[in-house]
Amino acid sequence: MGSKDIFRFQQFEVKHDKVGLKVGTDGVLLGAWADVAGAQDILDIGTGSGLIALMLAQRCPIANIHAIDIMVAASEQAIENFNASPWAENLRCFHISAQDFAEATAQRYDLIVSNPPYFSDGLLSGDKGRASARHAISLPQDELVSSVKILLRPSGRFCVILPYLEGLRFKEIAQTAGLFCNKTVGVKPDIYSSINRWLMEFSVKASRYQYSEIFLKNETGGRSTVFNSLTSEFYLNV
Repeated sequence: MGSKDIFRFQQFEVKHDKVGLKVGTDGVLLGAWADVAGAQDILDIGTGSGLIALMLAQRCPIANIHAIDIMVAASEQAIENFNASPWAENLRCFHISAQDFAEATAQRYDLIVSNPPYFSDGLLSGDKGRASARHAISLPQDELVSSVKILLRPSGRFCVILPYLEGLRFKEIAQTAGLFCNKTVGVKPDIYSSINRWLMEFSVKASRYQYSEIFLKNETGGRSTVFNSLTSEFYLNV
């Protein structure tokens, strides 16, 4: 296994040679940003390599964290990464779709997170393999929302990251279904760019809406102060 197949963080490493979507900024942002306050039971939908679940385990080491993925290879890779981490006892991964999991389990969650597949201009996100294509087709936005509504506790939170247009569509679908967007962060690649990603938090109860914006790179091309603050406990080179 080459060095490109492993991404090393301060307290854990992620092997991602078997998954279509490699460790990337979107997953790191969501794992660092999602509010874990009071979360005892956490679910990561479409876990892939298990990156986000591992980040949440580091941030909330007393929580029980479940992860699901429809792809066999991804599930196996996540299990491998979980077992090699300091939080192996708290992490479990299941090879199952979100829809089937919502029907099969009686477990409910305080926090659900997802970095879901998406369509962009008629093309599947992520790309390089049938794995990503099958995953995107198998988890339409409305079905993700329906599954989350079943799995989320009344006081729970659902956090997601999506590209600009997909995020706007998702927000409309979620709110029509009764999931209220209570927090939004517009993510800009750098200080000069427009928003290209949304971090969003939903719940079944509406609360005071919070909106903010961040940019990832500063004027010199380095990580911005806000991005550094979010990820300082994870990246090796801060």
